[in-house]
Amino acid sequence: MSAPAATPAPASASASAPTWTVGDITVHRIDEIALPRETGPWLLPDATPELVTGQDWLHPHFADPDGTLRLASHTFAFTVGGLRVLVDTGIGNGKQRANPAWHDLDTDYEQRLAAAGFPADAVDLVILTHLHADHVGWNTRSVDGRWVPTFPGARYLTSRTEREFWAGYPMEDARRQMFEDSVLPVEQAGLLDVLDVPAEGLAVAPGLRLLPTPGHTPGHVAVELTSGGRTALITGDCVHHPVQLAHPGVGACVDIDPERSRATRHDLLASLADTGTLLLGTHFAPPTAGRVRTHGDAYRLEPVPAA
Repeated sequence: MSAPAATPAPASASASAPTWTVGDITVHRIDEIALPRETGPWLLPDATPELVTGQDWLHPHFADPDGTLRLASHTFAFTVGGLRVLVDTGIGNGKQRANPAWHDLDTDYEQRLAAAGFPADAVDLVILTHLHADHVGWNTRSVDGRWVPTFPGARYLTSRTEREFWAGYPMEDARRQMFEDSVLPVEQAGLLDVLDVPAEGLAVAPGLRLLPTPGHTPGHVAVELTSGGRTALITGDCVHHPVQLAHPGVGACVDIDPERSRATRHDLLASLADTGTLLLGTHFAPPTAGRVRTHGDAYRLEPVPAA
């Protein structure tokens, strides 16, 4: 996902990372920044103020009274099968980005991650739902003027379809810069594993499965957790904001294949509705998580606050 030129709001400080339990798994939200108000109208242009204010359940958490969408950048961390896992790595610090909201950030994200029990050198798996700048930024950090992997003991996972698509894509300068500082150093260190993700999904650890959710990018995956008869799904960017539950046809301006993105979202939400699955939105403002409920001829999110 890219974003408009605007200054980001700081993430709210917290003594500890917000958490949710999924059976025996504790999922931690690691905050980076709250995204600026300008992000919503740019990212989801069809989510007009009239359309947003027509969904009372979006207030007060997910939208302002004037219909402005609330969005955030955060990642999720958990331990499963004895592995410390991080899903997506946010925007990153010190990255040269065309968008001022992401340019040369200096956040305490890495400290938040460590405080939650995931110091960088202890992370075992980094799952990249897709290769956009706000999902790969903490793949690397600057050491002596060089970009080196932030998580040197981890395997970084993404889908083969995703990596091969970008390998053949004519990149503009900004995207090329992102690959040079946040993707290629991981590849060159031999830490990036590209996986074939079949239609039924791919188990990468007990209770941890990648699900193909193409459209936003060709190889986009969502991440499913299962434990003790409970299930959670981390969205990545197949759903950017809860307004898309009420209006699944509302797409993002940066979707590579808008039609396929809409079809993926329709199918995914239908599969989740009224099942009790916990939906964890990678860009959902706090409370971030909820359960998909049937609402008229579409859906709504029933918030599940963090512990």
